[in-house]
Amino acid sequence: MKYVLPLLLLAAMACQPSNELDKKKTELTEARAKLQDAKDKVHALETEIKALDPEFEKTNNAVSISTWKLNARTFEHFVDVRGAVESRKNVTLSAATGGKIEKVWVNEGQAVTAGQTLVTIESEILRNSLAELNSALDLARTVFEKQEKLWQQKIGTELQYLQAKNNKESLEKRVAVTKAQIDQTVVRAPFAGTIDKVDALVGELATPGVPLVRMVNPNDMYVKADVSENFIGTLKTGDKVEVFFPAFNKKVASTILSVGQVINPENRTFRVECRLVTEVGAKPNQVVVVSIRDYVNPNVFTVPTKIIQRDTQGTFVFISETKGEGLVARKVYIKPGLSYGNETEVLEGLAGTETVVFEGYREVTEGAELKAAEAHQKVASN
Repeated sequence: MKYVLPLLLLAAMACQPSNELDKKKTELTEARAKLQDAKDKVHALETEIKALDPEFEKTNNAVSISTWKLNARTFEHFVDVRGAVESRKNVTLSAATGGKIEKVWVNEGQAVTAGQTLVTIESEILRNSLAELNSALDLARTVFEKQEKLWQQKIGTELQYLQAKNNKESLEKRVAVTKAQIDQTVVRAPFAGTIDKVDALVGELATPGVPLVRMVNPNDMYVKADVSENFIGTLKTGDKVEVFFPAFNKKVASTILSVGQVINPENRTFRVECRLVTEVGAKPNQVVVVSIRDYVNPNVFTVPTKIIQRDTQGTFVFISETKGEGLVARKVYIKPGLSYGNETEVLEGLAGTETVVFEGYREVTEGAELKAAEAHQKVASN
């Protein structure tokens, strides 16, 4: 008995593939029967239609197509790289000296002019010190003036005159330094622009290097992109590019402002900067796609990329030719070039007089009868 169960399991496993095979054979037989029934029905319908319409047989097997008219034009190839909007006037301002924030004069979104006060820091101690220095300076100037007159009259010693002069000049420098320190307690706008962010709060302690206000000027923005080193020597200042803004679904024309001369060793790219018009409404750090033209052929035929096919002999397209009173398909082998924007340049194989099969190209075979749908003819634009 101890051998019975294993034997039964082995038998079941042995029968399982056989059962699966029998099932597939049965399904195949049923599918063939359905296919034959469909063929019989098609044949019956064709016979009935031919009896009613004698012209049916002449056009029934023709493949309905539309065509692509060949026109020589300028073909351009672009490489798309990811870029970002940058601003040369997008700065974060901080205090030049430490102290308690006394007042914040601006709000986010506010337009400011160059030199306008943004934040002030308490400076009472410095102002009191300045008042004391100014009093001492007034006295020092009076003493110096009197001592200078006495020295001109040869009264007193030269040392007394020099000491008075040194005292006056020293106080003047201390007054100037104190005024500069007081001026540093005021954070001013370095240029005209818009307040983007305000981090400063009245009563907080301002520390040099800690952001207080961010401001930006939208009139001095550009697009930067990192381009593969494979394009060294291809790009130059003034070349035309296109900048696509995914957020706006908008594309604008631009030109290259500068081409970097140093390769980034980490990703083997170099920096390219492009001009940006202010009317776009872009924001700093916004992601864009830069299309850079790296190839142009001024006179070439192009065909839709999707209609190009391959077989063992090479790459080909179908053309429509007149045969008797009808149209037939003929396979023409071509030498394709680069592809861009769903079109491919044809370097060899077409003379320009051919009518290329466009819609319906998948149903076409060599020598197949064609029925042109002229209303859907595609014409390449110049």
